[in-house]
Amino acid sequence: MPIRRAHLIAALSLLVAGAALADTAPPQAAPETMAERRLKEIAEHQKVMFSDAVAQGSELEEAEFKNQVEQITREYESLLRDNPDFAAGYASYGYMLWKAGMRKPAVALLLKANQMDPDIPLVKNELGNYLAEDGKPLEALNYFLAAIKLEPKEPLYHYQLGTLLYEARDDFLKSGEWTRASIEHSMQEAFRTASELAPDRIEFSYRYAESFYDMQEPDWALALRTWQGLEGRAQSEVERQTMRLHETNVLLNMGKAADARKVLDTVTDPAMADQRRKLLDRIDAPAGK
Repeated sequence: MPIRRAHLIAALSLLVAGAALADTAPPQAAPETMAERRLKEIAEHQKVMFSDAVAQGSELEEAEFKNQVEQITREYESLLRDNPDFAAGYASYGYMLWKAGMRKPAVALLLKANQMDPDIPLVKNELGNYLAEDGKPLEALNYFLAAIKLEPKEPLYHYQLGTLLYEARDDFLKSGEWTRASIEHSMQEAFRTASELAPDRIEFSYRYAESFYDMQEPDWALALRTWQGLEGRAQSEVERQTMRLHETNVLLNMGKAADARKVLDTVTDPAMADQRRKLLDRIDAPAGK
C-alpha cells in the first residue's frame, strides 16, 4: 500500500500526540490482557518512530521511514491474527493508516472496529472524516456527534464538527432540516468549545475568532474582545500585528473608523503592507479620500 508523502508529513505531529488508542484509553478495572499489553508496545514503537520523523523534518528519508511503517504494519497484523476480536487493535491500526494517507484499508479497519465496539470515539471521528471527504456531510455529522457524545472534552471533535458545518453549509440548508441561523450558531459553538477545551491550541482559538466573519449577524463587540484576547496571547510581534489587522477590520464593521485607525497605526510590518493599505482605504472612504 503506497504512502502519500504529503498526507504523511502533514499528519506526523498528530500521530505523535496520539499514536494509538492504547495511549489514550481510560484505565480499566479488569487486569490488562496480553493483547492490550502488545498494543501498548506497538503504540510506543509508533510514537517513537513518528517523533523521530518530526525531528528530521524535510530531511526525512522517505524510503527508511516507509520501511519503519511497514514494520509497524506487520506488528499490527500479527497482533490481530492472534486476537481477531480485538476492536481497539483494529481501531488503532486503522487510525495510523488513515493519517498516513492510506484511506481505503484504513476505512475497512475502522468499520470493522466500529462493528465490534460502537463506543470508540476516535473511530466515530475518523469515519466522520471519511464520509465528509466522500461528499456525505449529513452522514458524517452523525459520526462527529457520536464522537462528541462519547468523549465531550476532546477539542478536536468539536473543531471538526464546526469545520463540517461551515464547509458543507449549503448541503445542510438543502436538506431542509437546518436554517442558516441554526447552522451558524452550531458552527460557532463548536469552534468556541474547541478553543475553550484547548486554550493552548492557537489554531482552535484563531478559527473561533474567524467564525464571526462567517455569521450573518455577528456579535462584533464579542469578536473584538476575542481578537484582543488572541493578541494578548501572541508569541511574536508578527502574530500581534496580525491580530491587530483583524481588530481594525472588526472596528470598521462596528463603524468605529477613528478607533480602527489608531489600531492600524501600530501595524508596521512590511509584510502586511497590502492588507494595511486595503484597511486604510476603507477607513478613508467615508471621508471621500
